[in-house]
Amino acid sequence: MSRLKKTLDRMAESPANVRFSELCQVCNRYFGRPRQRGTSHQVYKTPWANDPRINIQEDKGKAKAYQVKQVLAAVRRLEDEHESEK
Repeated sequence: MSRLKKTLDRMAESPANVRFSELCQVCNRYFGRPRQRGTSHQVYKTPWANDPRINIQEDKGKAKAYQVKQVLAAVRRLEDEHESEK
């Protein structure tokens, strides 16, 4: 099992216990570099029209649980679309 898959599984099991740096790595892998850095928020662009952007922020070294869930949903959607194209 790949390291990224293990990280995603761990995030799904416990979204309240995810390090912000891990969430950033996942977002960078799936959505590219954030368009906004240097503030408390990092904003990632998604490939879908009219969808909200992925907006994450650090909270004492951890990621916010609801933002982890949003990222996981977006990653699942990307993977589902990629599978349906095959």
